[in-house]
Amino acid sequence: MLLLALDTATPAVTVALHDGASVVAESNQVDARRHGELLLPAVDRVLAEAGRKLDEVTGLVVGVGPGPYTGLRVGIVTAATFGAALGIPVHGLCTLDGIAHAAGQAGLEGEFVVATDARRKEVYWARYADARTRLTDPAVDRPAELGERVAGVPAVGAGAVLYPDAFTEVRADLPQHQSAAALAALAVEKLRAGEDFLPDQPLYLRRPDAQVPANYKVVTPK
Repeated sequence: MLLLALDTATPAVTVALHDGASVVAESNQVDARRHGELLLPAVDRVLAEAGRKLDEVTGLVVGVGPGPYTGLRVGIVTAATFGAALGIPVHGLCTLDGIAHAAGQAGLEGEFVVATDARRKEVYWARYADARTRLTDPAVDRPAELGERVAGVPAVGAGAVLYPDAFTEVRADLPQHQSAAALAALAVEKLRAGEDFLPDQPLYLRRPDAQVPANYKVVTPK
């Protein structure tokens, strides 16, 4: 087994290579505006560090969001392209699940919430029973409207750090962005357990910012 994992659904451009036993190389760069520019060099760097070639990869793992429209698509399109070119499976995972798994690897136990920045003064979030068990579907909401749904439990992620008034037990010491290493480790666990994955399709939760105008101005020839 040799899994190449990547995710661009948060400001992190993150790539990792997992051989089924451990992560053999990884790259993490936080830059919300350069996903497309940074991702492929990160893949090359990770493969070179591990001393492996792309055609040795047996499966792709990709975070499918939720996340902002443009950044999210970079990782998914890249994974889908690699998968089609190499003839190997592409396993989709919720980005929030990857952050939750990283929090568990860092020692967090019991119930908690993961929240990432959705911009527009909103967060993408979900609640977990533990690092492997999500209790709610991913959602996008204004932090002030979450109330009891996030109160009284630790909160992980950049979205929680941004809104400490809503997330009352913020764990800023735990991962704030996605980690492809954690995503790959989670995928290995799921593969061994025979669990299902998500399709490699973006989980947007809301419409993109760009919209087709509802009414075009009629122009008549002179």
